Amino acid sequence: MNLKLSSQFLQRVKEVMTHYPNKQAALLPVLHIVQEEMGYVPEELEADIAEIVEAPVVKVREVLSFYTLFNRQPVGKYHVQMCRTISCTLCGHRSLLQYIKTKLGIDVGQTTPDGKYTLSVVECLAACETAPMMQINDKYYGNLTPQRIDEIMASLS
Repeated sequence: MNLKLSSQFLQRVKEVMTHYPNKQAALLPVLHIVQEEMGYVPEELEADIAEIVEAPVVKVREVLSFYTLFNRQPVGKYHVQMCRTISCTLCGHRSLLQYIKTKLGIDVGQTTPDGKYTLSVVECLAACETAPMMQINDKYYGNLTPQRIDEIMASLS
C-alpha cells in the first residue's frame, strides 16, 4: 500500500473498518474519509482504497463514477453544485446555470483562476420543493434567482 495520507486518516479508516464484517461494505465511508482528508479522491489512490476494502479497483471506480458527491479532482474553496434534474430544470436551472457561468467566468467542471470557485452540475440534491437550487460546499440554497445568487456569492467573500 502506498497511501500518502496522515496517520489520523489511517486511524479513522481502521476504526471504521471495525463496523463492517464485510470489508467491501466500508467502501463509501472510506471514500468519504479520503475526500475529507484531501478534498477529493485522487485516481492514484484507487488501488490503495481497493486494497483496504478488499475489492477490485474497478469497484472503487464504479462507485466514484456513480456518486456525484465524490470529487475526482481538486475543487475550489467554494464548490458550487447546481442541480439539473427535472424540478430544477422546470424552474429555470438552465438560465441560472448560464448566469453563474458568466458571473464566475468559468464553465462547468472548471475552477476560477484564483482557486475560489469550482462549478459542477449534479443530479438531484433532494430539495425539489425549493427548486431551482444549488449546494455550495455543504450548504443548500433554494428558490434561486439571479439576485439571490448575487447575494449568496457576496456573502461568501
